[in-house]
Parts: sequence; C-alpha cells; structure tokens
Amino acid sequence: MPFIALKVDVDTLRGTLEGVPTLLRMLARHKTRATFLFSLGPDHTGRALKRVLRPGFLAKVRRTSVTSHYGLKTLLYGTLLPGPDIGLRAAEPMRSAYRAGHETGVHCWDHVLWQDAVARKGEAWTRRQLERAVQRYGEVFGRAPRVHGAAGWQMNDDAYRIEQELGFALASDGRGDAPFMPLVGDRALNVPQLPTTLPTLDELIGVDGISPDNVAEHLLQRSLDGRDHVFTLHAELEGGQLAPVFAALLEGWDAAGVRLGSLADYAATLDLAALPRRRVGMGSVPGRSGQLAVALDAA
Repeated sequence: MPFIALKVDVDTLRGTLEGVPTLLRMLARHKTRATFLFSLGPDHTGRALKRVLRPGFLAKVRRTSVTSHYGLKTLLYGTLLPGPDIGLRAAEPMRSAYRAGHETGVHCWDHVLWQDAVARKGEAWTRRQLERAVQRYGEVFGRAPRVHGAAGWQMNDDAYRIEQELGFALASDGRGDAPFMPLVGDRALNVPQLPTTLPTLDELIGVDGISPDNVAEHLLQRSLDGRDHVFTLHAELEGGQLAPVFAALLEGWDAAGVRLGSLADYAATLDLAALPRRRVGMGSVPGRSGQLAVALDAA
C-alpha cells in the first residue's frame, strides 16, 4: 500500500501553543505519527505583509482568510507588537510532540526572515540562521535535530551543504514528485530530500470551486493515486479552523488503507542508497506565490 508522510510546519507562537496540542489529539485518535518542524526563534509574522507586491500574494490572502487563521495579534508581531521568542515561550508544547512519539525537527530560526531572505543570502548568513535554530532545538529537546524542513520551501545552495555539515539525516526542503539525493553544483550530498508532493490546503481553497467544505474530498482523490506522498500541513490551519478538514483526511486515508507516518517512517521504506541524484533550484507551484525550492531534472 502507498505511504503518506505527514509533515507539520509550525510557523508561529499561536500555532505552537494552540495548533500543536490540537493536532496531537487528532493524531492520537488515529494512532498516527507525524513530523513536527518547529520555528524556534522570534515570531515576526507581521513582517510578511511586505510581500504584498509579490505576484499572487494578495490573491492568496483574499481567498484563504489569513486573519481568521492566524489572528490579528500574530499578524502584528514584528511590527506594532514585538516578536515573541517561540522557543522560550512554547518549549513545552514542542516537547509534548516528542513525548507523544512524533518525530521533531527544525523548521527555522526566524520564519519570515528565512523565507524572505535566504534565496539571496550567502554562506555566512545562512550558517548563522541554521546554527541558531540547531542550538535552540538542543536547548529545548536536549539532543541534536535529525530532520530539517525549510520555511516557505526556501533554500539556497549553501543551505543544502550546511545541512549535511550540521548532521541532519533527512530533509524535506522543497517541492517535487519523489525522494532524491541533492546535487548542488558538482557536489553530491548525502542528506536525502523527501519533497512535499501534494498541494497544501491553502493552495487549493478558493481555486476552481474548492472550498473548506469539499477540499478534503479533492485532496483525497489527488493522494490516492497509488504513489507515495509527502503532505505538508500547518499547525495554524489544520490545527485551527481547518481541523475538521484534517480529520476528514485522516478518516479517508484510514478507510483506504493508506500507511501514514513521519518522514523518518517514510524514509525507512526506501532504499536510500538507490535514490536518484537530482539538481535543485527554484520554480513555481500552482496556488503558491513566488519561487520555491524544487527538484529539477535528474542529473
């Protein structure tokens, strides 16, 4: 049977404090593991509003009700309100995911900063960001992280190399159609990439007649194609107002006999040594504004 890995991006303080506990309860009912990737530094969500001129950003804001999902207070962090330190304020919900048996890892230090800047930054800046996140993860969990998933699916060539240097065993940094080993320049790296293969709920809702009422049915049809998949959900969405949608997805996948689990669970089903080498770069994804890290043609 096909495998669907559940990857939970936790972007904000609210998502960590409120969304994570909600998702843990839902996953426990289905006896399902997931991978929780945490933002570990300041919550500067309000600074994301400077993306207003990015093609497609305003359209996404209008159709996905950003304010209702994230809350007005969160949308002021880093602008009219100081950005709270997520790792200091919400370490306990993070640890609760680990205690419940889920895989945990690094999403970023500062989500907005990484998402908006990493594609044009160099090695020194990228290293500082990753090292701060890794250090804070160690302070929260008492051990080194083994999995990384880039904020906003944004990367640069140095980030892939530094992941390997910092000891990550697994990554899900971009979008693609199947697992691969990244080739950066002429250098073959050994941190397997398990890219997100399915669209996210916020990429689907509001497009082609898809609404919160029917998006679960649509995504189930997309996911039940006989292939393995990685599905990225967000603590702020599926752990908030879209929790009923995620519940319907879990029910549908269970009924179809799909195997569900974490990224590490998925990796355990693969022959990692036989994964193809593929170059990485930037590209577009329907429903998502801007350029994202993507797998390119096989080298």
